Amino acid sequence: MSEWEIILRIAVAFVLGAIIGVERQWRHRIAGLRTNTLVSIGSALFVVLSIKISGDTSPSRIASQIVSGIGFLGAGVIMKEGFTVRGLNTAATLWCSAAVGSLSGMGLWLTACIGTFAVVIAHLSLRPIANYMNMRPIKLDYSTTTYNIKIFCPKNALNHIRVKTNEIINESRFQIKSLKNSSEEADGAIEINAEIYIYGKHTTQLEDIIRKIGAEKDVISVSWEIIDKNDD
Repeated sequence: MSEWEIILRIAVAFVLGAIIGVERQWRHRIAGLRTNTLVSIGSALFVVLSIKISGDTSPSRIASQIVSGIGFLGAGVIMKEGFTVRGLNTAATLWCSAAVGSLSGMGLWLTACIGTFAVVIAHLSLRPIANYMNMRPIKLDYSTTTYNIKIFCPKNALNHIRVKTNEIINESRFQIKSLKNSSEEADGAIEINAEIYIYGKHTTQLEDIIRKIGAEKDVISVSWEIIDKNDD
């Protein structure tokens, strides 16, 4: 294999890895343009190295080590937040970038291009289908919005309001992420923080929850705010 062919293989890995990375960077994912490009280039370099080394070393053995090794990189982008896990799609994309790089390093450019096309199309076309199957909203919104509801009540009504808040939220389409209360305020009131999330922004349903909670006789005040919006 000539030096020009090596350069061509690395260049193909660079371009295809960057194509995958552009979609991730556009959505502000943890592993974006540079990470996916570097994973693809690194995989190609290892495969080219295995081809150039003489002796008991084959490209298939190097590729198998790439497959297992990329798992450590993928694990670094997976995070657990409450009852949800974020980063699985990003980790899977890094795994695919490694495969594209390995194919480029082997000189299987057509297969590498098809693989790149499949990864990008999977991200662009399957996202709305998956979200529709999860929530089946009337109006598709492919992001997850987390809200924080602040409730103030007397200390002696804390347990009652916590139970009622939990019941009201469970009757809605929202999911409870956490339900906490702060220390006692100067006027004897207690602040309860209910963190909830749902696919999309559903302020109408949220206002209905606020109205029901506010109707409880022991509630002093209730308000809400957006604390996170994730479009993974």
